[in-house]
Amino acid sequence: MPRRFVIIVLDSVGIGEMPDSYLFGDQGSDTLGNLSRAFPDGLRLPNLAKLGLGNIADLRGVPEERNARSGWGKCSEMSMAKDTTLGHWEIAGVISQQPFPTYPHGFPPEIIEEFEKRIGRGTLGNIPASGTEIIQKLGDEHVRTGKPIVYTSADSVFQIAAHEEIVPLEELYRMCRVAREILDGPHRVGRVIARPFLGASGNYTRTRNRKDFSVPPPSLTILDVLKNAGLETIGIGKIGDIFAHQGLTKEVPTGPNEKGILATILELHQAADGLIFTNLVDTDMIYGHRNDVVGYRQCLEEFDGYLPRILEAINDEDVLCITADHGCDPTTPSTDHSREYVPLLVTSKKMTRGVDLGTRATFADTAATEAEFFRGSWPGPGKSYLSELF
Repeated sequence: MPRRFVIIVLDSVGIGEMPDSYLFGDQGSDTLGNLSRAFPDGLRLPNLAKLGLGNIADLRGVPEERNARSGWGKCSEMSMAKDTTLGHWEIAGVISQQPFPTYPHGFPPEIIEEFEKRIGRGTLGNIPASGTEIIQKLGDEHVRTGKPIVYTSADSVFQIAAHEEIVPLEELYRMCRVAREILDGPHRVGRVIARPFLGASGNYTRTRNRKDFSVPPPSLTILDVLKNAGLETIGIGKIGDIFAHQGLTKEVPTGPNEKGILATILELHQAADGLIFTNLVDTDMIYGHRNDVVGYRQCLEEFDGYLPRILEAINDEDVLCITADHGCDPTTPSTDHSREYVPLLVTSKKMTRGVDLGTRATFADTAATEAEFFRGSWPGPGKSYLSELF
């Protein structure tokens, strides 16, 4: 019987502001809490409730579960960040005290001029913006001129938007590779992101052909350690992009959350010993950044509906961990990520009781737990919670 450690990251599903949230302008952010209070009946997540989600925080519609056979708690982010890349890196055991650079006033002229020179055309934008809004604002000019739209956000990202019928995908991806080469040294942003879209004036819509170009982690992650030990390390969703395709034996790119969930279930039926690491991005990309409160709740409910199938697919040797990488509260005016604790729900068919895992000092506790689970050594940060589960 194979032995797998399964991590499912519900992208942006934070569970309350961290004490230093004021440093990030995120006071009052509470993705799950505020979302639950936005509806008279709260959140309808009965299966996550059975795992102890309501034991972590006061969530309307999600009761406490005293008989949960799981571990529940929340994790602090030790990295000075609130972005996808550093959140996932910390889950994998890399803590970053130096945040990636951000550009609240756009990128400096030397970056944009070099980028335009190397791609052979001018650009539009170069401002912080919502991705869905900027394509409506500048989409017509882009279609008329062929100039790509460059924009950023509160995160460390250089985003390039282009209409797929004006700039073919491969050309857009080439532009991203050019930007990735330029953005180094003091301008080493966390991610360059291709943001293709389709449609006509007044109705431009981003497509699923997004592609991320990330910098590689600065040190070994738990992915590298497990791979080097001869174990499988399977990345589902955008995991491969986040880790710059390092430390993985297999990548399974997916689109909507449902495909990521089904891919995870499939791997549970066929994968050998090792790690299955899944990112479910829709809560963040489609709903959090657009402040879509109703869509965000529905997306969580979709995952909750599939959770029994996931729990059925894990075998007696497996451990399942459900967590997040940051917050993105759709109820606040901001459309950016938020500096929040993330939930931690861990279960196994071998568990006979529930356990409060408390507030963990770092996301990296999960990396340390994986190392102990596979009976290996872990040179990185974090404290294993494995012994608390069994």
